[in-house]
Amino acid sequence: MVNKKHKQTQSTDPLPILPANTYHTAVLLREAISALNIIPDGTYVDCTFGGGSHSKEILKHLGENGRLFAFDQDADAARNLPDDKRLVFLPHNFRHLQRFLRLHQVQQVNGILADLGVSSHQFDEAKRGFSLRFEGDLDMRMDKRQSLTAFQIVNTYTEPQLHKLFEQYGEVTNSKSLAKKIVQVRHTVSMQKVNAFKHAVSDMVKGNPNKYFAQVFQALRIEVNDELGALKEMLQQSTKLLAKGGRIVIITFHSLEDRIVKNFFRQGSFDEERDENPFTSNTVEKELSVITKKPVVPGKTEIDQNPRSRSAKLRVAEKK
Repeated sequence: MVNKKHKQTQSTDPLPILPANTYHTAVLLREAISALNIIPDGTYVDCTFGGGSHSKEILKHLGENGRLFAFDQDADAARNLPDDKRLVFLPHNFRHLQRFLRLHQVQQVNGILADLGVSSHQFDEAKRGFSLRFEGDLDMRMDKRQSLTAFQIVNTYTEPQLHKLFEQYGEVTNSKSLAKKIVQVRHTVSMQKVNAFKHAVSDMVKGNPNKYFAQVFQALRIEVNDELGALKEMLQQSTKLLAKGGRIVIITFHSLEDRIVKNFFRQGSFDEERDENPFTSNTVEKELSVITKKPVVPGKTEIDQNPRSRSAKLRVAEKK
């Protein structure tokens, strides 16, 4: 399927980039906080607390009566919590957004922020298995309480399941051949470690090895953590939670996420946009107004200081 190309709005970097967090350098931090349109006594949600950079900036804009709920399924993120009574930390996947907010008697919020993808901390910690650069278990769990790992996927999924996974989530050019190779070798070769897996399928590599394995690892990571399913559930809940005039700000890092966010913001569904048929009536009521007609992307200064930001796209919508 050919996707239409959309122009992007590049940040002009009018101010110096804020200091990097050693746990994770937040991308488009200034732009995301500005887009939330924070009111001092409002209630806000940071769906991806991570190193806490976004949450700490939100807290700076909140008054004494403001509240912030921060979600993160990675237990390591709790180390970064500031001592602030206005913040409530929820150690859960943001797909449970509505459930846990209701447990805290919160029916509506004024803003929701999500910075998707993998944190620098997760990439840089070898034992997590997210990175191509380090030896470690083929794990990739963001929530270490769950049982499914990347190793279990390559060791137990059927050939058709693996083919579909690599094709859809990694856009791997030879996904069918790769799936066949994995099934052929997994009974005689252990692929429990990152380097063992890479070596076992090395003759399948097409083009640049780093790019190829980055696509393969992305597909495995998305499957392990059900990232796209969680994103869809969160987006569907967001329209029920947002107060009128409330903003939702999402930062994505690959086209699969960005397409989901773009379609949901524009039409309230996850289907690809179609030209309107003048002979049919569209009965779907759109609950969000798109604020960013084109995604905001990092400027040159931010990319130079944080190369991992280069694929980021920020989109904003407002509850009608």
